[in-house]
Amino acid sequence: MEYKIFVKQVPRLVTNNNEVNLTCNYTNSLVLKEFRAALYKGVNSDVEVCVVHGNYSHQVQFHSNTGFNCGGKLGNETVTFYLQNLCVNQTDIYFCKIEVMYPPPYIGTEKNNGTIIHVKETHHCPVPPATESSEPFWVFVAIGVLAFYSLVITVLFCVFWRKNKRSRILQSDYMNTTPRRPGPTRKHYQPYAPARDFAAYRS
Repeated sequence: MEYKIFVKQVPRLVTNNNEVNLTCNYTNSLVLKEFRAALYKGVNSDVEVCVVHGNYSHQVQFHSNTGFNCGGKLGNETVTFYLQNLCVNQTDIYFCKIEVMYPPPYIGTEKNNGTIIHVKETHHCPVPPATESSEPFWVFVAIGVLAFYSLVITVLFCVFWRKNKRSRILQSDYMNTTPRRPGPTRKHYQPYAPARDFAAYRS
């Protein structure tokens, strides 16, 4: 048997002073259960915005590791996420998800249509100075790497060409081996003469 928790969210929210409260209603009581509730950003729910886990009967804390400023509040069948200092580029669709860890069996949330949070253009995320200057830096690095590899390839080509030229000179088949004798009446010897002809010349 498959166990699921169904969640209800409002279809759309607009920020007020760059803050918004998103309440997720669940069809399962959280009393006396260990659970994990989270809010995800994006169509594929690939960014975890805010999360809380623990037991309903104990004080729990909401936290985020993605740069969002978040808090929250628990109810018997509700989890409300408080998002603050939102930026324009954080306008997206958000999904609530809850998992009951204990007691068994494990129960997870059936995915719903989510809530589109629209952040008004009254607050823009600041761009860090390092991000602005990083592009020219990497351009210079790429140019330097290309210049270095071009120099290495040129040097290797020159070395290979000189070795190849020297090798062709040493491996030449032609050598002038004609013996030369002093005097006006020296005989002419043909290079590479057969052995018998050379003996005849000597006689």
